[in-house]
Amino acid sequence: MAEVKKLSQLKVGEEGSVKNISSAIGALLKKRLLDMGCVGGSKIKVKKLAPLGDPMEIAVKSYSLTLRKHEADAIEVEI
Repeated sequence: MAEVKKLSQLKVGEEGSVKNISSAIGALLKKRLLDMGCVGGSKIKVKKLAPLGDPMEIAVKSYSLTLRKHEADAIEVEI
């Protein structure tokens, strides 16, 4: 059975698919994440983490995206 984690909990090299984006981050940011390709079923891979873990670089679709930890907390990923 697949495990669901927050994107911010993944380590470098781990990947999964987007399950849900919480509306707790606000409608504008949620829409922006959806527009950038973080839609249900999209494959996401953690590429890099800053030394203190914030921000993190992820690969989604065919490009790289950098997110703050509180933004990554709002994205649930199925592993």
